[in-house]
Amino acid sequence: MTSITPLTSDRFRTPAETTESGLRELIAIREIVHAFLTADQPEEVFQFALDRVSPLVGASFACVYLIDGASELMRLAAVHNWPERFTPFLGEMRVRLGFGPSGEAAAERRMIEVPDVTSDPSLEDWAEVANELGFRAIVALPLQTGDGVLGAVAFYFERAGMISAETRSLLRMVADQMAATAQKARLIDDLRRANAALLESNAELERQYAALLDARRVKDEFLANISHELQTPLTAVMGYLSLMEEGLAGPVTPEQRKHLAQVKTSSHQLLDLIGDLLALTTLKRGGLEVAMSAFDVRNPLHEAISATRGRADGVALRVSEPEAPVMMVSDQRMIAKLLIALLSNAYKFTSSGEVRLSVTTCNGRVVYCVVDTGIGIPESMQQQVFEEFRQVDGSSTRRYGGSGLGLSLAQRLAHLLGGEIYLESAPGEGSTFRVELPMGQE
Repeated sequence: MTSITPLTSDRFRTPAETTESGLRELIAIREIVHAFLTADQPEEVFQFALDRVSPLVGASFACVYLIDGASELMRLAAVHNWPERFTPFLGEMRVRLGFGPSGEAAAERRMIEVPDVTSDPSLEDWAEVANELGFRAIVALPLQTGDGVLGAVAFYFERAGMISAETRSLLRMVADQMAATAQKARLIDDLRRANAALLESNAELERQYAALLDARRVKDEFLANISHELQTPLTAVMGYLSLMEEGLAGPVTPEQRKHLAQVKTSSHQLLDLIGDLLALTTLKRGGLEVAMSAFDVRNPLHEAISATRGRADGVALRVSEPEAPVMMVSDQRMIAKLLIALLSNAYKFTSSGEVRLSVTTCNGRVVYCVVDTGIGIPESMQQQVFEEFRQVDGSSTRRYGGSGLGLSLAQRLAHLLGGEIYLESAPGEGSTFRVELPMGQE
């Protein structure tokens, strides 16, 4: 591009004029920085900067171009003092990267100075435009940040000539502030979109959570209803089995009596399972009421021992309890059911050794302990075993059967009574379930 010796008035300024001009530039810089810090919309800062800086540097008019998305075109984002007869066409104005002073400034990331458009052979196409719009010189600067180029800002001068070093520094500062503003606005827009997406995601999660709660409610209602419906005919079946065992329906051979005993045992197991399922669903729906009464802490222990089946022949049961009565106020029936669940769990997973059942008192609390020498529970599974329908081995080929309801039911009963269950276990070393309950409740 052709270089022309500067003929601006800067060379002929007196010291007073230079000081006054510098003061105006400092004021403009301060105002632009303040606008940058306070404005959310970059177009506001662009317009403000162009309006304040253009008169200081002697530009007839100025433009800001921003890269339009992923395209190679830049759209007009702000203008200063553009000839009025051309303003209807500003919205359609586009500049291609690499073409013209503004396009070159953005593509090459450097300031482009054209001292005289009419004398530059490479800008022959611009001569007619320059004459029509009334400018001779152009200075274009890239709007760039650490992340890349955002666009360009161009200043158009009525007279030909190079700009001064002070003006060049001022324009660079303005371009940097504009780029930072555009970057800030882009980050704000990204944050707003992210917040909007997060709000929508939260709303969707809330809808899904409400649907999940409704599905759980329907499931619990179904389980409660079906458990009740199964319990009635199964109780009748067990009654008929007892009549047959007693021979009231006719003579029974020893082989038949053996088979009837097996059927009755299986029926008892099924009835216990239905009872656990019904109790658990009732607990979850808040329909199980606590019946408070005063009783000996040993009574629930004895009930659990007499009601729990399934202990293997090679497993010894050892019981430790106070010699004298110790009274507590709670729901004896719930405590017995809780202990039955823990004792059944110990029997199921202990094929040899022993199961110890004990009750003690400490610091105003009653402590029931069920200790077994069974297979134990890995630490990673010790919280999950209290979830309903969960077992350590949940595969279809697991060695130990069961529904996975017992420990969940026991924990819910303990919480309902104001207590807690603590578990200590290790694989191959057995398990210890410690139930702590208050001795007295209001």
